[in-house]
Amino acid sequence: MQLSAASYEERLTAPRSWWLICFLAGVSLGLILLPLGTLPMLAGLAAGTAVTAVAASSYGSVRIRVVGGHLIAGEAKIPVTALGEPEILDPEEARAWRTYKADPRSFMLLRAYIPRALRIDVTDPDDPTPYVFLSTREPERLAEALRAARSAAADRTGE
Repeated sequence: MQLSAASYEERLTAPRSWWLICFLAGVSLGLILLPLGTLPMLAGLAAGTAVTAVAASSYGSVRIRVVGGHLIAGEAKIPVTALGEPEILDPEEARAWRTYKADPRSFMLLRAYIPRALRIDVTDPDDPTPYVFLSTREPERLAEALRAARSAAADRTGE
């Protein structure tokens, strides 16, 4: 399957330092179980590392995609025709929109380890969501993909 020019895909993977933390969590569990013997200590090391690694991998497996005229962010699937102009947020402005400027009705796909973001107004009058806030490492590319997908959707509908 060939993706259109408007396609975009990003996985919000956890930073490398989190994998070290996963190992250290395993070491901690191993040390807790050390008084019980060598085998429980090794089992604790393996289990603690594995469980925390699965948690970090799961948290970092969320994807943002623009494909087929839709923005797919995590579990949300929004037609690009229902979205306004994307606004690229620098780290300071993204923090403001995550905190005191945030609207509780908005859809937010946040990852604290990603400092930049994209905010897109929802223009569908039937949708109570005022905007979509997405943490992204490449807000310029995502904004361009959304613009291209919206333009392609408008061309298909003859607007």
